[in-house]
Amino acid sequence: MELSGNFRKSSGSFDKDVWKVPHAVGSPRERDSVTVRVPGTSANLGCGFDCIGMALDIWNELTVERAPRFEILIEGEGEAVLPRDESNLVCKGVQVAFDAAGVKVPPLRYIMKNAVPFARGLGSSSAAIVSGIVAGLILCGHELPVEGEEALLQLAAEIEGHPDNVAPAVYGGLQIGCYSERWHTERVRVPHGLQCILFIPDFASETSSARAILPDKYDKKDCVFNLSRTALLVNSFSTGNLDSLRIACEDRMHQPYRSESNPHLYPLIEAAHDAGAHAAFLSGAGPSVMAFASGLKGDVFSQRQLERTDKLVAQAMLEAAASVGVKGRVFITSPTEKGAHVWAATPPFSETSVKQYGGGSWKEL
Repeated sequence: MELSGNFRKSSGSFDKDVWKVPHAVGSPRERDSVTVRVPGTSANLGCGFDCIGMALDIWNELTVERAPRFEILIEGEGEAVLPRDESNLVCKGVQVAFDAAGVKVPPLRYIMKNAVPFARGLGSSSAAIVSGIVAGLILCGHELPVEGEEALLQLAAEIEGHPDNVAPAVYGGLQIGCYSERWHTERVRVPHGLQCILFIPDFASETSSARAILPDKYDKKDCVFNLSRTALLVNSFSTGNLDSLRIACEDRMHQPYRSESNPHLYPLIEAAHDAGAHAAFLSGAGPSVMAFASGLKGDVFSQRQLERTDKLVAQAMLEAAASVGVKGRVFITSPTEKGAHVWAATPPFSETSVKQYGGGSWKEL
């Protein structure tokens, strides 16, 4: 049975304020193993530097088991370079969860199946942190404060330093994050049928290096430029007016500076626009570039091939990258409204061990 950390209200929408570890009625139960899935994310979306992020339908799967000795097994993205010791961000996330419970971390076996590209601006570090925290909470049977606290977000953002990736990784969807004594986040509606076209270069980029090249101070005109476009971006998604996205995703705070180490950025943005994309921008700190597109008529799953622009945009981005000597791959996906969730656990959760928030109170399923 799939259990989601983003419990649904009776309205069917996710509620970020009611994340709670499923547990047996009465006292929380420790578990021997747990499997957690967390989505990749794209932050900034052009103008929304450090405050806006979107969950993508690309998933990392983490299984953590109690074991005789510490062990890490990695399959998929990053398997050749990710650390296999306690410095791995997944392990740090688990440590944070056990610290919150006041319990020592036992010997554990970590099995990581990664589909989120590593160090490519697609939220691999946030996926690792969030999956570790959720897995640790389930293993030790610890509950976090929920109503109005967003405690899971606080733990994850404290490690990551900002909420633009961790918020959509935890809650799914498009999230706006800000800090005022604690981290806050709010969901923004994503229009149905939106497609995300990713160009993922063969080279990696560390967020710390990409952040180091940014200026300490900005001209007021550039700040106003980004503020106005951030407001337009939120309005575009909320109203479904995708024609405004091209202007809304323009940026003066990070892309001009990061383009020096990403020579493919502006050629890909121009190529995506020419091929019919709504907008294109650097994903996170890069080096990946993401474009938004949708079909000419109806939902993407019911369109004829000629009515879809996603493959045209993907091909145009590949050709533009090749023209500047940058090798990479394209990946077409979509936003996901689902965030971090428990896929399986041992002992398994029974139907009566799960509580769902609805109508202002907790109810047994």
